[in-house]
Amino acid sequence: MPTLTYQFQDQAHRFPLADRSSIGRAEDNDLCVPCDSMSSHHAVVARHGDGFQISDAGSRNGILVDGQPVNSLDLPDGAVFALGDVEFVFSAADEPVETAPPPAAPPAAVSPDVASLKDAHDKILAEIGKVIVGQREVLNQMLVALFARGHCLLIGVPGLAKTLMVKTLGDAVDLESRRIQFTPDLMPSDITGTDILEEDAATGKRVFRFHRGPIFANLLLADEINRTPPKTQAALLEAMQEHRVTISGTSYDLPNPFMVLATQNPIEQEGTYPLPEAQLDRFMFCIHLGYPTAAEEQQVILDTTRDLQAAVTGALNSAEVIKLQHLVRQVPVSEHVALYAMSLVRATRPNSEGSPDFVNRWVRWGAGTRAGQYLLLAAKAHVLLQGRFSVSCADVREYALPVLRHRIFPNFTAASESVTTDQIVKKILEAVKEPQY
Repeated sequence: MPTLTYQFQDQAHRFPLADRSSIGRAEDNDLCVPCDSMSSHHAVVARHGDGFQISDAGSRNGILVDGQPVNSLDLPDGAVFALGDVEFVFSAADEPVETAPPPAAPPAAVSPDVASLKDAHDKILAEIGKVIVGQREVLNQMLVALFARGHCLLIGVPGLAKTLMVKTLGDAVDLESRRIQFTPDLMPSDITGTDILEEDAATGKRVFRFHRGPIFANLLLADEINRTPPKTQAALLEAMQEHRVTISGTSYDLPNPFMVLATQNPIEQEGTYPLPEAQLDRFMFCIHLGYPTAAEEQQVILDTTRDLQAAVTGALNSAEVIKLQHLVRQVPVSEHVALYAMSLVRATRPNSEGSPDFVNRWVRWGAGTRAGQYLLLAAKAHVLLQGRFSVSCADVREYALPVLRHRIFPNFTAASESVTTDQIVKKILEAVKEPQY
């Protein structure tokens, strides 16, 4: 078995190579060497023809051979190279591999089989895939938000199956889903419900009884949420934050789990009411839906014009979803990762300590503390659904765009230079480096 040998912290290590192995400082690499001189994702060793080749993965100082940086290197038997301050020796011989001590077991709080969670995630996506073609990244983000107890704002042009996606997600996790079509004449009571005066046939007395509105569901699709006035939009504020509604001084708890998926059309803006900043901040993710690929679009128009109806079966029930939601909160996060998430959020705030120059130039208001909370929760849910229980800075970066894009408010300078919030977030990811161990 081909191996890499190296010394770190005065100890010799031997690592067996698979057909493709990633090397770096971050914990999600196949070979993790927590050395400050190495990049988070430094290099990749992969089978190349009859042998192996190492390629740089966008590191700070590349692959060093005799002190000179190279982007890639063929690895004959006995090849020597360095990544940062760590020197590696490649061996192609079939040598016995010294087994490293097993990694520490996850804390008791995350003792349920993490692999089974990944299987459930894959099964949910497989069930949704019977109806929805493509949009894998969007579906992943919706599942992460569901298990992190968050809400999603979906922005996409008409005809991209936003409504069908929500209904299918409800079927795949066996949750009750309802849809509200937001219109200019919609009233708050049309969402939350209202007290109705009824007469008791037995006594003849009249009493007020509360009739529940469509918000009493597990998954609520708020279709075209920006087409209703702010008064009606505000009916969702308490529900999204506290999972309850208050009518005539009486509070009613919403079903558990509860999730709002709101949609917006980015094209037609006449007769719309932009969401207030406080309402935007209630959404964990702002998800942009793009057009499908040519192959996906061809499959869509073929499948939807046939007399076929796919049957979606529930992969999880509400009790299992609630259990996973509690499990997400128990995933441990190191101070290193939490500091990185906080640094990303603080970098969005203009004229604050350490904020980049382009943020001071383009941003009027940055993200609040809730953005950091959602970054960590998204990373926690993500690793569980991937079958892991260790959160890295790379997992936080994975969800920086959907968490931050709607919490950054550009100023006139950014608008005049056609700078979008997505561009600002990407530049922040480039500017903010991972903290040192």
